[in-house]
Amino acid sequence: MTGNAPRIPKLADVAKSAGVSTATVSRCLNSPDRVIAETREKVLNAVRELGYAPNFNARALAARRSNTFGAVIPTMENAIFARGLQAFQEELHANGITLLVASSQYQAQIEEEQIQTLVTRGADAVLLIGFDRMPSIYEFLKKRDVPALVAWAFKPEDANISIGFDNRAAMKELAEKVIGLGHQKIAVISAYQNNNDRARERVEGIRGAMLDNGLDPSTLQVFETSYSIDKGSDAFTELFKAEDRPTVVMCGNDVLAVGALRAAHQLGLRVPQDVSITGFDDIELASVANPALTTVHVPHRKMGREAARMLLKMASGDQGVERRKLTTFICMRETLSKPFSI
Repeated sequence: MTGNAPRIPKLADVAKSAGVSTATVSRCLNSPDRVIAETREKVLNAVRELGYAPNFNARALAARRSNTFGAVIPTMENAIFARGLQAFQEELHANGITLLVASSQYQAQIEEEQIQTLVTRGADAVLLIGFDRMPSIYEFLKKRDVPALVAWAFKPEDANISIGFDNRAAMKELAEKVIGLGHQKIAVISAYQNNNDRARERVEGIRGAMLDNGLDPSTLQVFETSYSIDKGSDAFTELFKAEDRPTVVMCGNDVLAVGALRAAHQLGLRVPQDVSITGFDDIELASVANPALTTVHVPHRKMGREAARMLLKMASGDQGVERRKLTTFICMRETLSKPFSI
């Protein structure tokens, strides 16, 4: 080994190869519509042959923008955020923005580190999930003049701009349906509520529905676990070891609900004849489950697309961006019915 690094092609090399000026190369790369097709083709051929890539850091420093947005999501291990994030990325890409994604693993300290890393690496704006974080994070973003948009939750009283839905009201509506069918012994399999306002609000929605309908909220059986099919199965199995079994198990999302559904089959229970199961999110998994899962539909793609548009405006300095509340609705399928034991 000689230890000599390969020479990195420069703008001048592209210009020489294409037989044009460096200004023409720069114009072709940044404003291709301003260059005639023949010249543009020569420049792009030279770029490909030489393996040239623009100096991103220098361009970002000169423009004071990196054309990069960041997103910190709680997990990449299941499909909860996939559809919304895909729509978010598509809209950004259409506007010339590159997306960098990090995962916090539902841990506040990791989320803070990820936000700081994205900002120090030049992110022009950041998408965050939910409201549970220290005020110091927002202060850090404000000092760095980096706009942040909260998604997957909505609080009109919160000072931070958000696009999402009322998690408490959405789950309360489903719980009202459950109670209206005659269920009184209710259990919920939830994500850990600490540092997760979405999970906390959904559990409180069930309690609110119970209180409004003359049931004692303290009788709600709450099992907290991680978001996965296996964890949903384990939680359901634990709930059904007790003598006083619930007639319905409401789950904090569809991933947990499909796990619960699998455990019910393994225990020889019929759904919904022996126990009803509900989910939340209406990801693709819900409609292909057997039986198909009753759940709350969340407009993930709309939320991701609109979040991108809002954040683009915020990054451009638009001070008129307002928070947006999206509508959810119940998808009645096959896993919820009246309790057959009454």
